Amino acid sequence: MSFVQDMIAQYGYLALYLLLALGIVGIPVPDELLLTFVGYLASLGMFDYSLSVGVSLMGAMTGMMVSYWAGRRLGKPALRKYGKWVKLTPKRLRKAERWFRRYGPWTVSFGYFIPGIRHLTCYLSGVSGMTQRKYLLYAGFGALFWCLFFITLGYFVGTRFDFTH
Repeated sequence: MSFVQDMIAQYGYLALYLLLALGIVGIPVPDELLLTFVGYLASLGMFDYSLSVGVSLMGAMTGMMVSYWAGRRLGKPALRKYGKWVKLTPKRLRKAERWFRRYGPWTVSFGYFIPGIRHLTCYLSGVSGMTQRKYLLYAGFGALFWCLFFITLGYFVGTRFDFTH
């Protein structure tokens, strides 16, 4: 987390955008902690709350679209070949496909709140052939709610407690 704090301190909103985009794609970034920390900084007046939400949403949407297009372009062959690295066996892949056909759009929206799932749902949306318009609608709703939740949490924790002493 100290790396994330240093990046935010040095590069501000640009670091927020890039870290979230990379985190959604699958690079190990503590996304929820990052958003909560940004909310805390907003409570101190070091970041603007609304701008933080907007930049976070753009970073999340960028990462989501990269994953979606990777799913569209690379598809199931990549999952079959490299799925073992993320413990996605052929049996689990079939189970995930059934689940996704039934609950896909809502899984994309609420999958943000489950680390690991949010990365996979974006990719599976592309693999499954979900239209970009439908994907953007459900993923955008989920991303907005996710960003708002954690930034607001950090903001209210920051206004309630004095961590400087």
